[in-house]
Amino acid sequence: MQTSTPQTEEDFKRLALKNAGIVYSATAVFPLAFSALLLLIVAAIGIENYQNEDWYKYFNYLIPQVCFAGIAVAFFRKSKAPVRMVYGGCKWYYFVIALILQFGLLFSLSELNAYFIKLLSLMGYRPSESTLPSLDGWNLLPAILVIAVLPALFEETVFRGIIARQMHENGWGTLSVVLVSGALFSLFHHNPEQTLYQFACGICLTLVAIRAGSVLPTVCAHFANNAVILVLESTGNGSLSALPGGGYLALIIVSALCLAGMLAYLVFFDRRNHQKGHMKHARLFLFAAATGIGVCAVGWLATLIGGFL
Repeated sequence: MQTSTPQTEEDFKRLALKNAGIVYSATAVFPLAFSALLLLIVAAIGIENYQNEDWYKYFNYLIPQVCFAGIAVAFFRKSKAPVRMVYGGCKWYYFVIALILQFGLLFSLSELNAYFIKLLSLMGYRPSESTLPSLDGWNLLPAILVIAVLPALFEETVFRGIIARQMHENGWGTLSVVLVSGALFSLFHHNPEQTLYQFACGICLTLVAIRAGSVLPTVCAHFANNAVILVLESTGNGSLSALPGGGYLALIIVSALCLAGMLAYLVFFDRRNHQKGHMKHARLFLFAAATGIGVCAVGWLATLIGGFL
C-alpha cells in the first residue's frame, strides 16, 4: 500500500488516507474474488445444490471476514497507524450509548425499512431469500460466531477504525465523515432493500466511534444487532409484529425514543472529538477507493435489477 516514504506528519496523514481508500477497494474486490474461486472449486468438484448447504453458507459469511482481517493487518503494518488508537479504552458510558442506539435502530428504524421493502414489492421487486444457515438447537452457536462475532470485530475495524478514522484524522468535518462513512458502509453490502437501515447504522456507529475515540463500543453494538437477529430467527420470531396487547407498538415507540434521545445527546451535548472542516485530500481518498465504489455500485444495481426480473 505504501508508495513513498513520508517526511512529515502531514505526509503520514495523506498516505494513511490514501491507504484507507485502498482498504475500501480491497474490501470490495477480495471477498468477491475468493467467493468466485469457491464457486469454481465447487463447480469443478461437481457438487449439486450447494447453495442450500450450510457449509457453503458459512463459507460465504466467513470469506469476507478473513479478507477484512488480512486487509486490516496490511494497513496497520504499511501505514504505521497506531492500532491502540483504534481499540483504545474509552468512557464506559459509550458502550451503553452504542447499545441503546442499536436497540433503537433494530426495532424502530427496521420497521420503517420494512415499509420501504413493501413499497419496492408493490413496484414488482422480489425481496431476496434468506442466506442464513440452519439455526436450530446448537447450530445457533457457530452462526453467532461467524455471523455476529467476526463481522462485529472486523467490519468495525475496517469501516470505523480505519476508513472513518483516517478521514477524521485528516481534518474532515464530523458531518462529512459520518455521511461518507455511512454511505460507503451501506453501498458495500450490495443490498438495496436494506440500504436505508444499513446507511443509518453506518451513520450512528461512526458518530459513536468518533465521540468515543475507539471502535470497542461499536463492536459491541454491531455484535448485539447481528446476535439478536439470529436469536429471533432461531426462535421463529423474525418479526415481532404479533406481540400481544399492543406490545409491538410499545416496543416501536420506546425504541424510537431511545434512538432519538441518544442521537440528540451525541449531536448536541457530547462534542468530544467534534471538528469542522472540509473534506481535505478527498480526491486522494476517492481515487484510491474508486475501484471499490465502482464494484459495490455495480453489485448494488445488479441486485436491484435482479429483484425486478
